[in-house]
Amino acid sequence: MKPGTAQLDHLVVLAATLEEGVQWCKTTLGLTPGPGGKHALMGTHNRLFSIASARYPLAYFEIIAIDPDAPAPARARWFDMDDAALAERLRRHGPQLAHFVARVADARAAVAALQAQGMARGEVLAASRPTPQGLLQWQITVRADGQRLFDGCLPTLIQWGATHPAAVMPASGITLTALRLNHPQLSALATAYQTLGLRDVPLHRGPARLEALLQTSNGVVRICS
Repeated sequence: MKPGTAQLDHLVVLAATLEEGVQWCKTTLGLTPGPGGKHALMGTHNRLFSIASARYPLAYFEIIAIDPDAPAPARARWFDMDDAALAERLRRHGPQLAHFVARVADARAAVAALQAQGMARGEVLAASRPTPQGLLQWQITVRADGQRLFDGCLPTLIQWGATHPAAVMPASGITLTALRLNHPQLSALATAYQTLGLRDVPLHRGPARLEALLQTSNGVVRICS
């Protein structure tokens, strides 16, 4: 990946509990998600499956929730997961598409470039988790307050180590056709995307909204924030 060329890496669906997230996936997409893991740094756990397509190679789908068996982290969790209003929305309405992550070649350089535009994407943290194939390692941007920014439309940035998790995921039978975003602060968001070189996620002006179109065996399924 060339410097300054970001690509959609994965979609983030938040759930009040991981069990609820798995059931939502079965009902909504007709699929039991594959295994994931635990994130000791954040006190969260997830389930994953591939949604890779020609337009979005290596893309995958993450269902993530706070791990009730893990100690609370010393810092705010990623993806606004400690936000009380968002947590209440998940309890009332169930899992939702809340964010996406873009992969970059150099996370620190990308953060500095956004900072020059007045956007504090956050600290670059080193994270890892064990997998059957070995230790999975990455660097990821997380703000001290855990905020996603722009209602989830400004991606969290990730820089993978030697292995990308989607490289060993089996095909799920579901592929990502498109991710479309609306936001009232279109100009600022478009400038950020241009800075990152993120070209595979179209932006439109309007009320804040993330919309993913997924091709399934039962046709196209639309999931929204």
